[in-house]
Amino acid sequence: MPKRPAYSNLTKTMKEGKFLFTGELEPKKMQDLSSVIHSAEEMKKTGKIVAANVTDGPQGDAYVCSMVPCHLVQQQTGLEAIWQMTVRDRNRIALFGDILGGAILGLKNLLALTGDHSALGDNKNARAVFDLDSTQLIDLVSKMVDDHTDLEGNEIEGERLEINVGCAANPNSDPVEPEILKVGRKCEIGADFIQTQTSFDIDQAKGFLKELEKYNTPVLLGLFPIKNYGIAWYFNEYIPGVSVPKDFLDALKKAKKIENKKEKYAAIDQINLDFYVPFIKEIKKTTKAAGIHCMAVEYERLFEPLLKDF
Repeated sequence: MPKRPAYSNLTKTMKEGKFLFTGELEPKKMQDLSSVIHSAEEMKKTGKIVAANVTDGPQGDAYVCSMVPCHLVQQQTGLEAIWQMTVRDRNRIALFGDILGGAILGLKNLLALTGDHSALGDNKNARAVFDLDSTQLIDLVSKMVDDHTDLEGNEIEGERLEINVGCAANPNSDPVEPEILKVGRKCEIGADFIQTQTSFDIDQAKGFLKELEKYNTPVLLGLFPIKNYGIAWYFNEYIPGVSVPKDFLDALKKAKKIENKKEKYAAIDQINLDFYVPFIKEIKKTTKAAGIHCMAVEYERLFEPLLKDF
């Protein structure tokens, strides 16, 4: 379908061809969102992070509705939000209502996701919905924005919505060919941008980005700086298709044994910088990636040293 206008600062920056960075915020079971606001403020201070994802019940856990922190982050910090929305928990009526509500609140970026199954989360008896899949959610957003209707063709009153919609892609898929085709379908149906899941393999990432070039849609490569050995071990053991490099894992394990907290943090930061700064430079230099989606949740202290050369 024809590309829609760039409504958000994120997509406008992509259109300008600037190599950009996005961050990630994860509101949990909380009413007090001060920690989320603080993280957003720290991202904003860098002057390098254009927008931040706000997660929607990651790993199937029951967390605060992501629309609210998206709105408050934008209102209180000026950092643009990327509103993650999963099809796991809502049928098309609820999805339509939430999208319309988010538009009223001024949310201009929506990332359409399937969502981790509820059986993986902390409410295992919850019944997953999946009335639509993530491609159909993109179609719903496209119809709301471009045609000003719902999926049944019922008109929306008033001014037209101004939302850009993104999709996810997994460079770790094996085989990768079906994943490439799925992403292509999402771009065809109306995705304005692509964010990938985390990658630790530079050659794999470059190959995946090369395959996505055919869709002429901006891609943000996902990277995941890791703030402790426990998280790295979990990723390596339990995230399908993701393998944390052994040297990286061993270095974090060694840093875990440092007793002085300040020295331990400094060592972990340096491990991440040694791994990710060359990684980002290579991606920027040798690929057509629009930028990096940096999933350094609650790891704000890394942003300044990580991004200072970009």
